[in-house]
Amino acid sequence: MLDQIIPFLTASIVLTLSPGPDIIYVLVRSIAYGSKQGIITALGLVSGILIHTSLVAFGVSVIIQQSGSIFLIIKILGASYLLYLAYQVYKSNPKIVFSSEKVGDRSLVQLYKQGFIMNVLNPKVGIFFLAFFPGFLWDPEANTILQFYILGFLFMFQALIIFSLVAILAHKISAYIKSNQNAGIWLKWMQVCVFVLIAILILL
Repeated sequence: MLDQIIPFLTASIVLTLSPGPDIIYVLVRSIAYGSKQGIITALGLVSGILIHTSLVAFGVSVIIQQSGSIFLIIKILGASYLLYLAYQVYKSNPKIVFSSEKVGDRSLVQLYKQGFIMNVLNPKVGIFFLAFFPGFLWDPEANTILQFYILGFLFMFQALIIFSLVAILAHKISAYIKSNQNAGIWLKWMQVCVFVLIAILILL
């Protein structure tokens, strides 16, 4: 179990630290309206992960029970998708842009709901989880639904901690990124390497 959990957590932490739309949104909101709003937004975003985890858990678990060959195909397709994401990041502009155009002041309940809806309605999150999670099951013959939920809660836990730290340290992080021209390039190549390594882990 631990030989799957440790690489899963490591990959999850590095992925969460990558400059995606969620972490940038938490960062921008925290800069504009304080760390409290950033943390509540993070709670909403992380809560949405539970929906994607449930869809993957029940959907893929049925497939695993029916056919080991189909499960292998899912893992191969998942690894291929991650390699595709690595290629997309490789082609992208490494510059990190902080845009506050759509970040308005809202109540804490509204912020939570917005973060939750942003995550749940993002089909890319569901597709990514479908590609990412199956490769880290430690016993496909046992209760796979329980294993998916363990992975899902671990992902949620680390994401909430990182997003909260980003909210608290927002001004320092943004100042560092803006002053360090190489930050975007390092983060870009970090993402590329992580996607490729996860793809290899899934296949192995």
